[in-house]
Amino acid sequence: MKFIGIIPARYASTRFPGKPLAEICNRSVIHRVYEQASKALDTVVVATDDERIYDAVEAFGGKVVMTRVDHKCGTDRCLEAYEAITTPGWRAQNDTDTVIINIQGDEPFIQPEQIATLMACFEQEDTQIATLVRPFMKEDTKEALENRNTPKVEWNKQTGEAIMFSRKVIACADGSHYRHIGIYAYRADVLAQITKLPQSPLEIAESLEQLRWLENGFRIRVGVTNVQTIGIDTPEDLERAIEWYKYNG
Repeated sequence: MKFIGIIPARYASTRFPGKPLAEICNRSVIHRVYEQASKALDTVVVATDDERIYDAVEAFGGKVVMTRVDHKCGTDRCLEAYEAITTPGWRAQNDTDTVIINIQGDEPFIQPEQIATLMACFEQEDTQIATLVRPFMKEDTKEALENRNTPKVEWNKQTGEAIMFSRKVIACADGSHYRHIGIYAYRADVLAQITKLPQSPLEIAESLEQLRWLENGFRIRVGVTNVQTIGIDTPEDLERAIEWYKYNG
C-alpha cells in the first residue's frame, strides 16, 4: 500500500483570508503543515489555486501543484492533484493500491503519530475512508463542546466506523463526546467515486462534506488520537497557536 499526502490550500477564506501564508513565529502555516506531514510520509504535495501560495511553497522547497479555482471542497482538489502527479492519462478510479491522505492546510501542529494512526486504519482491507477523532477532555469547556466551528462525531466503538457528524453536540452510545480532526484518507478509487456524488441535503445543512459520503453508503473508519492540535480557522486561532508554540514548540 502506497500513501501520498496532499495538502489543499486556498487563499480565499470567509473567516480568515490568506491563512496558509499567515506566520507562526517566522514560519508560515502551510510551511509548518508541510514539515509535519513530511515526518510521516515520503510524498507530500500542496494543492493550491493561488500563485502566492504556489510561490511560497516552492520557496521553502516543497512540492506543489496548481489546481482549478472552482473546486467546492478540498477532496475535489486532492483528486486533481493526485492525477496531476501520476503518469499522464492515469485516473484514480483505476488505482486500488494507493491511499491519498488529505491533510488540512490549517493544521500546523498535526503530529506524525496522528498520520500513522490514520494509515493504520488501512490494515483492514475493507477500509474505504478513514478520519481522526479526539475525545473531549475534562479540561475542555462547555463552550468548546458547543462551538459550531468544531464538528463532533458519533461513532460505533464496536465496528470502529462513524455514524454521524454534526456541528451540534452529539454523543456516542456510552455518552462520550468526540471532536472531529479534519484529516481524511481515501483509497484512490474511492476518492474518484465520492468526488462524483452530488451534494446532499444533510451535507448542505451542516456544511460537512463527509455527510455526503455516509448518505451514499460509504463507510468511514475512525482512528482515535489523544494528541492536542490547534486548527487555524480565525485570526484569534492564530494568536492562540502563536502563544502555544512559544511555550511548547
